[in-house]
Amino acid sequence: MGESLVISSGKGGVGKTSIAANLGIALSEVGLNVLIFDADITMANLELIFGMEGLPKTIQDVLEDKARPEDIVYEGPGGVKVVPAGLSLRRLKKSDPDKINEIFKYFVEKVDLLIIDGPPGLEVDAVTSIAASQNMLLIVNPEITSLSDALKIKLVAEKLGTRILGVIVNRVRGDPTEVSGPEIEAILELRIIGNIPEDQIVKKSTTLGKPFVLLDPKSPASLAIKEIAKKIAGKKMEFEHSTKSMNKLMGGLFGR
Repeated sequence: MGESLVISSGKGGVGKTSIAANLGIALSEVGLNVLIFDADITMANLELIFGMEGLPKTIQDVLEDKARPEDIVYEGPGGVKVVPAGLSLRRLKKSDPDKINEIFKYFVEKVDLLIIDGPPGLEVDAVTSIAASQNMLLIVNPEITSLSDALKIKLVAEKLGTRILGVIVNRVRGDPTEVSGPEIEAILELRIIGNIPEDQIVKKSTTLGKPFVLLDPKSPASLAIKEIAKKIAGKKMEFEHSTKSMNKLMGGLFGR
């Protein structure tokens, strides 16, 4: 059985889905069998980032009992597997979001790491994603409004018993008006595990439908994501593909 990791944010527009996609690829590159699950069924963007629009079956088909979970797993770029949410708001009205928890349990048994791109905020589907996950990464921008919303997510995760691995600060420009790293850690009472700089390659990658870690592996944003992946995995070297090494890797990943 693998581990689950929800990528959460207090509000939309902070770059959560982009980080989920690119971090998943970076973790795949260091030896993990990764599946990325788009749980944001109202504002699904993972398919766009991966250039995988128009897939025949999505999570909405499973929620409507029109497909099995194994029918909606697709090979994504960079060695990751992808479960898309779909883009039809009309079909969303027929869905039963309560079934998502059961589907999470199914997939976490099939891979080393299930990355859940959770909905932003604290609506029912967002709380469901947090409650169903063993671990969480909190994505923020270095702005006080972003931190205020993130603090609410943190408190909910703590009440639900979801372990918070830390904070990723996205779109860091080095502007003196930004909230500093030490201030962010003091406000959230969480450690920062990585800063991702503002980088034009991110916008370009979204336009082209190709994750930036693949589009330009040496860009500042790509290097930052890869460094975060190394920290999460608890290794700075390449991993041997053996049961012993994988068990050690997973122990370092989640502190077991």
